[in-house]
Amino acid sequence: MSAGPPPPEPTFQVEVAQRVKRLPPYLFGRINQLIYDKRVAGDDVIELGMGNPSDPPQEIVIDKLAEAAHDPRNHRYSKSNGIANLRREVAAKYLKKYGVRMDPEREVITCLGSKEGFSHLCLALMGPGETAIVPAPYFPVHVYAVALASGNVISLPVANSEKFLSDVAYTCETLYPKPKLLILCYPHNPSSAVVEQPFYDEVVQLAKKYNLMVISDFAYADVAFDGYQPPSFLASPGAAEVGVEFTTMSKGYNMAGWRVGFCAGNAAMIQALATIKGYYDYGMFQAIQIAAIMALRHTEAAVEAQALIYQSRRDALCEGLERLGWESNIPQAGMFVWQPVPEPWRSRMSTMDFAMLLLEKGNVAVSPGSGFGPAGEGFLRMSLVENEARLRQAVRQIKRCLADAEAEFSERPPAESVVG
Repeated sequence: MSAGPPPPEPTFQVEVAQRVKRLPPYLFGRINQLIYDKRVAGDDVIELGMGNPSDPPQEIVIDKLAEAAHDPRNHRYSKSNGIANLRREVAAKYLKKYGVRMDPEREVITCLGSKEGFSHLCLALMGPGETAIVPAPYFPVHVYAVALASGNVISLPVANSEKFLSDVAYTCETLYPKPKLLILCYPHNPSSAVVEQPFYDEVVQLAKKYNLMVISDFAYADVAFDGYQPPSFLASPGAAEVGVEFTTMSKGYNMAGWRVGFCAGNAAMIQALATIKGYYDYGMFQAIQIAAIMALRHTEAAVEAQALIYQSRRDALCEGLERLGWESNIPQAGMFVWQPVPEPWRSRMSTMDFAMLLLEKGNVAVSPGSGFGPAGEGFLRMSLVENEARLRQAVRQIKRCLADAEAEFSERPPAESVVG
């Protein structure tokens, strides 16, 4: 009697964690792939989607990086919380610019960009079933870093700052268990909403009343226009008792790829972040930290000049869009214009489809507002990283694209005249 065929080999399967399964598909994937395909095909795509600075850092900073990189002592592991002199410079900037005294040993830590620090702090603070409040529309990491820490998110509309605070108080009064964390972002990404110092004064009072920890994402601290000065959360009395603030050298200093960020404020929250980072990394390349010290000490005038460059770009883009008849939405700070999708396109198609139309037919890439949550539907986020000539060219291409699309749309049979 012959033996039967051998049993099939078991199929190996990778089972990812629930925290990964909770993440939605990356909404910008379609746009990024099309940008790549177009550039491979030789198309000149004007990129207004990502806030990726195109200007270089100051020469003095680059020279210091090169000098420090030639020192063999700087190629060893660094400290995960950052070298002492860099933390002192961060504290010195807070004192000089905002009148806030920080202890660089206990209340300041460096991060591999503020996004990394924010994500790891959420991991240090949040647990299963715990809730964070975030502004809506939201910068994706503000939601998904909480999700990766197994927490839950409640998003509240950010446009009206008084109503936002009222909504925070109502949520804390009515939700059980009470929210544990309040995430703020002003100047706001993506909407460019701004606040004044009394807003943070009230935040501190709410935090104390409801035992609510606060994280302020202050990424656009150095990019403001028309005399507006973004306030620091930490400048409000008692802020360091209830929360921390993240800053970065990516924007005003044009050091995005260097990945230099900071967290300052509540010593216990800083220590929690330091504990997580101690398990995950050995700190950033020490030569970069030394160059960052040079930037903080000697290039503040260049940071102010960079803000004026962004202001000129803002004016070029907004004036061009106004000439197209688009509703004006001029930001006071940040690197983006949060632009309502004009009619009749807003009624005809989703914001994602409109963004794809501009990219496919106009070679202009923008971020659809729906990529920042349901509250972003009907808006586009347009970055100011291109120079003024390129921004004006983008407006011309948008105009031609929509004129051609309108002609094509009007020729369709009535049954096909509405895009789903």
